[in-house]
Amino acid sequence: MTEPSLGDLEQQREWLYAELAGTGDFRRGSISENYRRCGKPNCACAQPDHPGHGPRYLWTRTVAGRGTKGRQLSAEEVAKVRAELANYQRFAAVSEQIVEVNEAICEARPPNPAASAPPAATGDEKRGSASRSRRRSPPR
Repeated sequence: MTEPSLGDLEQQREWLYAELAGTGDFRRGSISENYRRCGKPNCACAQPDHPGHGPRYLWTRTVAGRGTKGRQLSAEEVAKVRAELANYQRFAAVSEQIVEVNEAICEARPPNPAASAPPAATGDEKRGSASRSRRRSPPR
């Protein structure tokens, strides 16, 4: 199997950038659906076969250095947040593909010796003062 050409890889990268631009709103995390019992002995949720009150939806995500953060979602928000979570998965997958294509481009691009050489000195660079100024009074 032949390796893709540098032009093909760059074209693929541009296509992936366009995919990334079309991702839309996204967020990290997950949604959990919870049911709970209220604790009142005469409530229907106290029956053994009753699932409990709910569902209540909780969106949680991990925050660096702070642990897990969460927020309860209203029923109207659930579909919107699920779509945003799916968009995040799409964003993460496209980002990973961009990294892989960029690595392939770096491997396929021929070395440029002129780019790696240090720039020639022009003599116009500023030079620091030869002597250092002295402190006028002793530190307190």
